[in-house]
Amino acid sequence: MNSQSSHPATGTSGAIPIALTIAGSDSSGGAGIQADLKTFSALGAYGASVITALTAQNTRGVTDIHTPPASFVTAQMDAVFQDLDVDAVKLGMLANADVVRAVAAGLRQYRPRFVILDTVMISKSGHALLQPDAVAALRDELLPLADLITPNLPEAAALLGVAAATNEDEMEQQAQALRALGARNVLVKGGHLAGDQSPDWLVSEEGVERFNAPRIAAHNTHGTGCTLSAALAALRPRRSDWSSTVRDAKAYLNGALAASDELRIGHGIGPVHHFHAVWPKT
Repeated sequence: MNSQSSHPATGTSGAIPIALTIAGSDSSGGAGIQADLKTFSALGAYGASVITALTAQNTRGVTDIHTPPASFVTAQMDAVFQDLDVDAVKLGMLANADVVRAVAAGLRQYRPRFVILDTVMISKSGHALLQPDAVAALRDELLPLADLITPNLPEAAALLGVAAATNEDEMEQQAQALRALGARNVLVKGGHLAGDQSPDWLVSEEGVERFNAPRIAAHNTHGTGCTLSAALAALRPRRSDWSSTVRDAKAYLNGALAASDELRIGHGIGPVHHFHAVWPKT
């Protein structure tokens, strides 16, 4: 199945699907809200946003974070949901427990059809993006509301309070344990495993499936997790199940990674190439 149709299919309302990102802003444009909106556009979805945090960030790292009051996060959610027919929601950086609880309350009120939770905790440069006391709130408040969660190995371990998985058997076991905590479907990402392969495990209501791809030797990998979860939100309203959604989202991300070195952005770890399929080759 082609992950980038030449004419986007319609969403649940008969129009272009609307995807909402609830996440933090990356001032350098490679991750967070900015990466999500680029991904939505690249995959033929209209993007809306609720900003949960402002980061002073570039390709070298995060230097500061400003978190707006949780009441303002609620106001943004109200503004979007009271006007737009949202087909899917992607959750990213949520910063602290108050914001987590505000987002959970909004999701319970508006009940969007699909919720994809990217359990963002630490930036690629090692900066904490979720306060420690918010991990429990995320696990207790949001996991039961998520249709799919997409933790990497350290994030899955933090949610479960165990050591990070070191092999694929442990990955599947931890995915099953996260489902037992309330997440309907779990995609555990294996990018932290050693080796030349990068396996992901989907444990869902439909069964268990392994997705594998050769590890792409790209220097520019900033925003990969954001991009994958945003692709899942953009594609799910036009797919019949999570298996095909994950397959097509991974194909899009792999293309963006493979083309990432065409971009020369910043002096650190640059972003993936969200518009690799439509921009002219340099």
